[in-house]
Amino acid sequence: MTLNLIKLCVGVDSVDDLRRSVEDRVAQRRASGEEEVLRHITRMTPKRGDEIAGTGSLYWVIRGFIQVRQPVLRLDAFTDADGVHRCAIVLAPDLVPTRMAPRRPFQGWRYLSAAEAPADDTAGEAEGDMPPEMRRELADLGLL
Repeated sequence: MTLNLIKLCVGVDSVDDLRRSVEDRVAQRRASGEEEVLRHITRMTPKRGDEIAGTGSLYWVIRGFIQVRQPVLRLDAFTDADGVHRCAIVLAPDLVPTRMAPRRPFQGWRYLSAAEAPADDTAGEAEGDMPPEMRRELADLGLL
């Protein structure tokens, strides 16, 4: 069974903001000849990492709602310059819109089972003409 991670996307106001950030970071890595993936650094390494890497995703909570996910390619353990053990969650640059699902604030990352994860937004509702504020309000009401 696939296991996922969920994390708050701090400092990002919309999926479009996140998309621009991802595109900029991938372009920087491409220009420097590095692998075109993203690395999200965390202090704690998931103990169930073998259930996540290659099959799971990192679901991003943006402004109180799960709105998008990124596939997790692998988890790389490393020691930083200060000698502190860290974990790099290596993510594909692909952003997959999901149905909006409310989520309260929390610290760090959490596990998210496949059964609890919102479905992908295959109909394109997240990319539609509806303003993000309206989508959030309708999701709060349970209408999306």
